[in-house]
Amino acid sequence: MRIVLFLLVFPLLSTMVFAQHKTSKEISSAEIRFEFVSKKVKGTIEGFESQSIIDWENPEKSVFEGSVQSETLDTNNGLRNWSLRSGKYFDTDDYPKIYFKSSNVRLVEDKLLVEGNLTIKSISKKMTISFQRKGQQLIGTTSLYSLDYGIKIKKNRADNLVNIKMIFTLSD
Repeated sequence: MRIVLFLLVFPLLSTMVFAQHKTSKEISSAEIRFEFVSKKVKGTIEGFESQSIIDWENPEKSVFEGSVQSETLDTNNGLRNWSLRSGKYFDTDDYPKIYFKSSNVRLVEDKLLVEGNLTIKSISKKMTISFQRKGQQLIGTTSLYSLDYGIKIKKNRADNLVNIKMIFTLSD
């Protein structure tokens, strides 16, 4: 009786596991760009590590979690990079990573809205990232004010706006 039951249930279970695997994706690589708007400075940051799992069937079960290495911040200007990595700004010696962890993921129309906490220099702030899927990529955009994370480039908060674009390549 147990063998018969197993033979009946096993194909169903294996189909469910396969279906779950087929709809869940991980982030295999990332390109992260930013623009400090008031100074028209563009750059990139690398050293991306991710523990994210995107579940297309149940987006609310998805988890976006990862980090980048702050010392990889690059504005295409060596002196500026050195200054930004110093203790006055990003303090990469004491704070080598920037972290993000989602708290809520939901699908709104054709966008995946990911709410979570971004931590820079041990300062955590809530943020929302809006992602659109294009083939095997997720393209996300968000904005922040560097002043909110103890990185004062300009005096006024509004002048410290940073726009961020992320291009995540998904695993097969």
